[in-house]
Order: sequence, then structure tokens, then C-alpha cells
Amino acid sequence: MRPQSAKSKGRRLQQQVVSDLLEAFAHLSEDDIRSTSMGAPGEDVVMSHAARMSIPYSFEAKNQERVNIWSSISQAKANAPQGVDPVVVFKKNGEVPHVALSWKSFLKLIHPQKENREDIKQLHAIADALKKIASDMDK
Repeated sequence: MRPQSAKSKGRRLQQQVVSDLLEAFAHLSEDDIRSTSMGAPGEDVVMSHAARMSIPYSFEAKNQERVNIWSSISQAKANAPQGVDPVVVFKKNGEVPHVALSWKSFLKLIHPQKENREDIKQLHAIADALKKIASDMDK
């Protein structure tokens, strides 16, 4: 594959990551999350402070048929700002993107910290109260 084609392929994945993040976090704008130019040093996806508060991850995108995952993880770690979890987004032709992140980061995703569980309980209580109000209004 020509270097220009490889860069174009990588750029498409970076742009997909940006597009998907903007869709998932509708309160953020294109000024908050953007793809860097190919070959630029640092993170592949640059985020504003507001975006980083909602998405505490640093993304390294690899759109290759054969990814050296260890090299990619090292690159993601080196480019991630301090205190931000590195994530490698990788895909190959005909496949959907996948991510690689540390086990510790994964555990944080599936098992929120105690303070987060309290916030979730409060949100559920608010949602239940709103459902009750809506139900009462329908009567």
C-alpha cells in the first residue's frame, strides 16, 4: 500500500472516532473534539477541557490489516496526557472498530466507583420521580 493510501485509511478511522464521539456526546461540538492531521505528533483525537471532562480517554487510531498491538499501546501511552487513560482504536478492512485499553480502565467502566454509584442512585430516583409526575399528569 502506498504511504498516501495508508494515511488516508488512518485518517478515515480518526474521523469516524471523532464523528462517533460527537454523536454519543451531543452536548459537545466540533470545536471540542477534532481529528489531528496525519503525522502530527501527540494524540490522534484532540479534545477540549469540556470534552475531556466527559471523555477521560486519549485515543490512538490504527486502521491496518496487521496491528502491532503492543507498539500501538506504547504509542497511546506516550501520547496520553497525564492522568488520562490511553485507548487504542483499531480496525481492518471489512471489520468494525475495536478498542484495547488496560484492564484497570475496563474495570472502571463496568464497575463505577462508590461515589459514582451514589450519583447513579440519585439519577434513578429523579427519573422515577419524573415518571410519577408524568403519570399523574396523564390522569
